Amino acid sequence: MRNLIAVFAVAVVCVSGFLTAADKKPGKAAAGLKRAFINGVGPGWKTLSLDDFQNVNCAKETWTQKGGTIFCTGRPVGVAKSKTTYKNFELVVEWRHMKSAGNSGVFLWAVEKSFAGLKPGQLPKGGIEVQVLDLGYETRFEKKNGKKPNWFTSHGDVFPVGTSDMKPFPPAAPNGKRSFPSKRLVKGVGVWNHYYVRAINGEVRLWVNGEEVSGGHDCRPADGFLALESEGSPVEFRNLRIRRLP
Repeated sequence: MRNLIAVFAVAVVCVSGFLTAADKKPGKAAAGLKRAFINGVGPGWKTLSLDDFQNVNCAKETWTQKGGTIFCTGRPVGVAKSKTTYKNFELVVEWRHMKSAGNSGVFLWAVEKSFAGLKPGQLPKGGIEVQVLDLGYETRFEKKNGKKPNWFTSHGDVFPVGTSDMKPFPPAAPNGKRSFPSKRLVKGVGVWNHYYVRAINGEVRLWVNGEEVSGGHDCRPADGFLALESEGSPVEFRNLRIRRLP
């Protein structure tokens, strides 16, 4: 009976993965597949540690790792980039902010020149950013300005940076650059959030805590480095895993 259950479980995972990859309509998930909690365990998956990244323009103490958790002080603003490039891949990462209104992100497809000459306090000049933003950032903006922000959210925006380009999935920001999340699923300070990213053939899709919410297509460039962002506030990452795709 145990063997039969195991075979059935594998079959379900394989069928689900096949159907998700077969969805070709930008901005629309295949029926019944908008939910997908991928843990990054299985054939082809690799766990990434801080040893797989190099400090670009942060202080030596900005990035540390203990056990399976990567700690970032947030100071100075800057990034740690992957030591290798990735084109088509799946990425899993869990993150949590340790202070209200914390800001961070994960960069995809950032080319070498995006990091050239970066000084402490500067961010890459290109790449696709998958934003990692605490709920308090939005709340603080509303209190200060007396209105809700219309150019960002704290629930998983995906957008091109600098010299990179992307056509966002709807709903999009008024400037037509950012893909806003279709659902608000991010959890607050001190609570772990789960991101699953699929980046393939110039298309990026983001699942937040098990549901697809945002992304874009026609990304240019669509090959490059990953980068973890330090942006002024302590943030932690764990279960960072990647699987290359054809």
